[in-house]
Amino acid sequence: MKRRNRYIITVVAVLTVAFVIGNIILFNALPKPKRLDQPVHVDYGVSDPQFQRTMGALMQNPITGGNRIALLEDGEAIYDAMLDAINDAEHSVTFETYEFWGEEAAGAFAYALSEAAERGVAVHALLDYIGSAAANPDKLERMEDAGVELIRWRKPSWYELARFNHRTHRKLLVTDGDIGFTGGANVADNWLPDDDGEAYRDNHFRLEGPVVGGLQAAFMENWLDASGALLLAEAYFPELDDAGELPMQVVSSAPREGYHRMRKMFLYAIAAAEERITIGTAYFYPDPAFLDALADAADRGVEVRILVPGDSIDKGFVRHASVNRWEPMLEAGVALYEYQPSMYHSKLISIDDQWASIGSTNLDNRSFRINDETNVNIYDATFARDIRQLVEQDLDNAERYDLERWRERPWHKRLAGWLTMTIGGHL
Repeated sequence: MKRRNRYIITVVAVLTVAFVIGNIILFNALPKPKRLDQPVHVDYGVSDPQFQRTMGALMQNPITGGNRIALLEDGEAIYDAMLDAINDAEHSVTFETYEFWGEEAAGAFAYALSEAAERGVAVHALLDYIGSAAANPDKLERMEDAGVELIRWRKPSWYELARFNHRTHRKLLVTDGDIGFTGGANVADNWLPDDDGEAYRDNHFRLEGPVVGGLQAAFMENWLDASGALLLAEAYFPELDDAGELPMQVVSSAPREGYHRMRKMFLYAIAAAEERITIGTAYFYPDPAFLDALADAADRGVEVRILVPGDSIDKGFVRHASVNRWEPMLEAGVALYEYQPSMYHSKLISIDDQWASIGSTNLDNRSFRINDETNVNIYDATFARDIRQLVEQDLDNAERYDLERWRERPWHKRLAGWLTMTIGGHL
């Protein structure tokens, strides 16, 4: 009888696990809303007023002037600036990130957010459940005990299996509603130098001006979804005076019908490129139609350069799958480079020294279709040139991946890429 009971329990457990896994696979494999699959053609460039008008309408978010932006390079400078803003906050802090772990990085933020809450600042933290799985529970408990409203985004539950794979990949920090941060950096020890001095290569940005209201609105979108509460009043949305001269636009994307904006935005900008496209991205695995758009740009004489991680990438399977698709681009003249010193994690694009986009979005289908993302578009020649030059500086520490190297790559790398493509599909 005992053996029979154990057998029944084992069968039930196996069936339960199979049911859960089956549901996750099924819900994430169901057909998604129709995406843009026809080539985009325009007869004007990114500097044409028509480009700006159309982008504002397509992205359903206005372009506002009067903004200022400051570049922050690599983890130590990025974290110092963000922690300073939290420590100076008087009314509110809203914070959203994918990765949150590590005694040094997450520990410092947990302390600063807790201190802010204890001095009476309204602090709201939205941490992705998967990205914060390695966080020290004591740090999270310390934050909650201090009065931080803390939510783990998409914490597993039976009634949300269909959305389990939908992660927030946004990197947002807004203090007092008037200072904002976004860019490529999560909050984790990988962004700080280890014993050998190695850390992720990344870029983040500090923003002031009316554009900060758009960053706050992006946070509120997910906070409402996660909590059912809407945060209002001057503490979150103060009157924002001009802080500079830059016209900017916040664009948010989510895995919901009508909210897949990033892929469409980049395809439109690529189609409008006339001289050069300069890209830095941590993960480069878009769909074939997107790759065709880059090859088409090169065919019409646009200089296309793309910087990605090399052997130091933290997800090697993505790299192999990506490389398997490179041949048509390489034949068209697209220049692909692999960063060598460490994991390259930035997300930058500059077109014709006229338009740039920075934020959390990678050029892959997780960012395009599955993740919540936020980017800031900047319509300014000087800033767009600076972003191009920022990528060019890292090209000095990168190796060109040419067509000969692609054709001569070892069979085991071809196989690894094929297996990843097969398992992950061609979405």
